[in-house]
Amino acid sequence: MSPKEPYKLCTVNKVPTRAKVLIGRLVESQKESYTIDYVSNAERIEDVKTMVEEYKPDVLFVASMWTGEEAEEIFSIAREVKPEIKTLAIPFGLQIEKGPEAVVEFLNCGWPKLIEG
Repeated sequence: MSPKEPYKLCTVNKVPTRAKVLIGRLVESQKESYTIDYVSNAERIEDVKTMVEEYKPDVLFVASMWTGEEAEEIFSIAREVKPEIKTLAIPFGLQIEKGPEAVVEFLNCGWPKLIEG
């Protein structure tokens, strides 16, 4: 079975280098089943609208540094531009409390549910 669709993925993370590394690990672990194109990151909430307008991602991840309230604000902005965008918020504090392995595990578990759900 060949990998499903190329899915365009954007992130909202104040530390873009960390986002790139973690998403790279997700892309690698999912490559048998999915083609994921990591296209952009926004470091600030104010940049989300422009990023979604420019890249039209299929999926948007919000890093664990953002509170639930901030994540909802980010998702709301993204849905104004692209209502059908799929969104996933990494639980607040996960990176600090349990480290990058826990974030990658969360993303690997969440990705198929998000895409297939």
